[in-house]
Amino acid sequence: MSNGVRTAPSAVPVAAPAPAGPTAPSPDGSAAPKRRKTNLVVLGGSMLVDGGEGSISTTLFPVIQAALGLATSALGILAAAGRIVGAVAGPVWVYLARRFSRKWILAIATGFWGLWGIAAGFAQDFTQLLLFYTIMAAGPAAAHAIVPEVIGDSFEDRKRGRVVGWLYGGVAAGSAVLAPLIGQLANIEDGWRYGLFAFGAINVLFGLLIVLFFKDPGTGNGETQLRGFTQAERDAESKITWAKVVSLVKIPSYLILLGSRLLSSHLLLAAFGVVMLVQVYGFDTAVAATVMAPFGIGYLLGTIIGGYVADVLNRLSPNYGRVGLLQAAQFLFAIVAFFATQVAYGGIVPFLVLFGLVGLTVGLNPGVNRPLVMAVVPPELRGAAFAIFVSIIESVAFAIYTLAAGFLADAIGMQAVMFWLVVVIMIVNGLFLSFLYRPFKRDRLALEAELDRRREHILAKEAAESA
Repeated sequence: MSNGVRTAPSAVPVAAPAPAGPTAPSPDGSAAPKRRKTNLVVLGGSMLVDGGEGSISTTLFPVIQAALGLATSALGILAAAGRIVGAVAGPVWVYLARRFSRKWILAIATGFWGLWGIAAGFAQDFTQLLLFYTIMAAGPAAAHAIVPEVIGDSFEDRKRGRVVGWLYGGVAAGSAVLAPLIGQLANIEDGWRYGLFAFGAINVLFGLLIVLFFKDPGTGNGETQLRGFTQAERDAESKITWAKVVSLVKIPSYLILLGSRLLSSHLLLAAFGVVMLVQVYGFDTAVAATVMAPFGIGYLLGTIIGGYVADVLNRLSPNYGRVGLLQAAQFLFAIVAFFATQVAYGGIVPFLVLFGLVGLTVGLNPGVNRPLVMAVVPPELRGAAFAIFVSIIESVAFAIYTLAAGFLADAIGMQAVMFWLVVVIMIVNGLFLSFLYRPFKRDRLALEAELDRRREHILAKEAAESA
């Protein structure tokens, strides 16, 4: 760090002795950031609309394919392009949020950016659709990086799992309602265009709501050690430098979590699930799209259950509880995904049940992996950490998987693609997470020590100034 404090081997600064100071502000929640629940509502709403806008290309791809004369690989190209632009846009949005205002960047990127969705609805060929869809996909990248940072700045560690669970679960619940409605657009001529027009317009509305109702909690206000101090005092202890950003890659447990994201291919089933049911099992698009409703409901239950279970396990074992749950979630997903993709059942009902279970196992992840990152990364670096974690690593991985799936589907079939790229890779992911147990304990304790050091340093300065 810039003040020369010695650091632990994990590269997160460790506490140094500080002079005794006056009694610290109460960390019992009395100084909790204002309007933090309102923030979750407006941000969750904008994320829901972003998700609905993006899902049109996957849910309605068969009709888009027929309208524009596309090959199956076009879906992989669309999905990959959206993720690749997100890998670039995420860090840019984080930088702009630091340079200007998180509130205005969120309003622009997750709200007013919906104008590009409207433009995509006017596309007359694949080139135009790819161009506008890719630009449109740059907006949601801001939420992927900044919203987890806002949660970390709003809630203390013991609540983060359930808060993340409720936020992502609420988005999933809305998606479950929207999924069959989006599917019904397949029965309307140019329905996919009307869908893009509607979601784009609603996105603009949420941009206005963010401007009116979002209140930035301030960096570090979720840490009980720092809560109650002014933002200027917290900022003085947490200035961002390039050296600090680079130090992220020196945190072993964060690197392992990044590796796990590279091996996370579960979203491939959500992206290609409807297409698989149409191509492999012969359902029409509207019927196949109904599986996304139980998927969304399952995801909702998974996020809520996962968030609460993660917090309970964290209380029982702060060093190993969340890690064990994250590993178990990968194995559970692989098992359910096998039965959801490799067995013919003769009707849609078994797939409805299995996609619900798939959604549940996917939903276990956000309430676990986001708090794991927050537990080892200093508050001021969380925006950058999530930009790398979600916008870059997850996006690059998803782009690779979707491109591979799109082209391999034409060569070996969608069912084989689901087995190798979804089931097998997720088993490997679960095994890989075995490496996380030991370094996570060291990195978590090192960050706790650093936050204690910052608190004592601020109190010492206050005592000196008042003397």
